[in-house]
Amino acid sequence: MAFTVKDILQMEVTPALGCTEPVAIALGAAAAASLLPGKEIDFVEAWVDPNIYKNGMAVIIPGTVGMTGLDTASAVGACGCDPHRGLELLDTLDEIGLTKAKTLLERGNVTVNLLEDSGLHVITKITSGSDVARSEVKDLHNNIIALSLNETPIVSSSLLSTVVKENGKSAMALLEEWLMGLSLDDIYELVDEIDAEDLAYLKKGVDYNVKLAEHGLKYGSGLGIGKAIDRLLKQKLLVEDMALSARRLTSAAADARMSGVNLPAMSSAGSGNHGLTAILPIWAIKDFLNQDEDTVLRAIGLSHIVTAYVKAHTGRLSAVCGCSVAAGAGATAGITYLVGGDVEHMAGAIKNIMEDLAGVICDGAKAGCALKLNTAAGAAVQAALFSLQGINVQDTDGIIGTSPEQTIQNLGTLSHDGMVETDKTILKIMRNKEEAKKQKP
Repeated sequence: MAFTVKDILQMEVTPALGCTEPVAIALGAAAAASLLPGKEIDFVEAWVDPNIYKNGMAVIIPGTVGMTGLDTASAVGACGCDPHRGLELLDTLDEIGLTKAKTLLERGNVTVNLLEDSGLHVITKITSGSDVARSEVKDLHNNIIALSLNETPIVSSSLLSTVVKENGKSAMALLEEWLMGLSLDDIYELVDEIDAEDLAYLKKGVDYNVKLAEHGLKYGSGLGIGKAIDRLLKQKLLVEDMALSARRLTSAAADARMSGVNLPAMSSAGSGNHGLTAILPIWAIKDFLNQDEDTVLRAIGLSHIVTAYVKAHTGRLSAVCGCSVAAGAGATAGITYLVGGDVEHMAGAIKNIMEDLAGVICDGAKAGCALKLNTAAGAAVQAALFSLQGINVQDTDGIIGTSPEQTIQNLGTLSHDGMVETDKTILKIMRNKEEAKKQKP
């Protein structure tokens, strides 16, 4: 089965309000709650896979005025969100819904349990009097595969996934299989398919993510890295160049997003932070180059495709920081394209950034992600410029293969096979911290 650029953009590049892991939990809860004949909720129970658990623990949830946690995501979804809004459902949370959610949480009537599954999976059970509603989200953050009320399956809801399956595989699974079979030359040729409609959609993504960056720069949200870079520039302790501009814009957007600001991000490969990394470094360097906007947007389109390609190998959620190795690879490919490099330069750039950042772990979504996005953005520019200067990592080095394709395959092996215990250890450390906080008087 062959796919087009439009298919990739439609399936992999979507708006999302808030970190997509707690959003998936909120969506599952909101979908289940929408089935209940009565609106008073007594209990909310959720079961989530380890990576959803990890990524949803510490990030601030939009609309909650600074609240965090998997239980919070479940409660606000159940009490005050419209599931028909998909990954933007937190935009529908109001004061009444938030108050109800806080009451549930204060009573201890929201529980979150850990599944043994690998891969993205959220199951939610909501009790209202004698009624019990369930939902199940699987494989994708907005993919509701099952709904039931009082043990009776709901089969005709518009909330249920309409993804067509072929040979028992979803369209996303088929897309990932197809992507994994491409070469970098094939991916480069896909850029020619980008038409005016695609360019308009890519520009929409730029607008979303630039607004986040502008908020971060203005208010110093989160860690305030973007705003700190501005101060350091004014103090002449830093000098503005392509790499710094990429770091400034990307980290500022992450500052805003991870602080729970009520602005959507254009995601890439299922992650809002991937979207920031795939888009903003390329947009940031355009002022240093003599390129028209369409060319810049085509470079961003290429970035999204490469990001999806790498994620198809590493998995949707893993112990490897996808912002560094997947969206970072996408960004460096797009930057190489923008500065006039060919496929060989692009191959070198991808191998350079893989060697540089392959060891960056994902320890959940939180304000500190802005540091990793800052690093990835600068490394993406550096890897591209180095490649144009003939600086390319040798295939004798570590996990680097004889080609970018083999390098990415090796990264996938590292992610799936080599870092399973790493992921478990990260989660264990994070859960121990959480338990220690609960035990403090």
